[in-house]
Amino acid sequence: QVQVVESGGGLVQPGGSLRLSCAGVGRIFTIYTMGWHRQDPGKPRELVATITSDGSTNYADSVKGRFTISRDNTKNMVNLQMNSLKPEDTAVYYCNAYGQTLAPTRMFNVWGQGTQVTVSS
Repeated sequence: QVQVVESGGGLVQPGGSLRLSCAGVGRIFTIYTMGWHRQDPGKPRELVATITSDGSTNYADSVKGRFTISRDNTKNMVNLQMNSLKPEDTAVYYCNAYGQTLAPTRMFNVWGQGTQVTVSS
């Protein structure tokens, strides 16, 4: 059983910074892609940023230049450094991991429970 565990959410003022972390746990052989999505009440879930095992990144236009995603493959971890936060960044942030388990091999696509990020003065 593979799971991801998120941490780092909280309340910050506009213009502030916050760092989210996510760790994969379980019988993991490799994680192809890890990333973050977010959802605020009344809005659909949207992609924030993803990163592959070889370091390729993808960002939503709304966070480019402000957010940075990074990954530590040896620890099956992904981080999201969020700077210059805006009220519209307020949402529940969910970690996602897509990969392959140890033998007997299986593909997995798992989501965390989410961590609340609130940007308000």
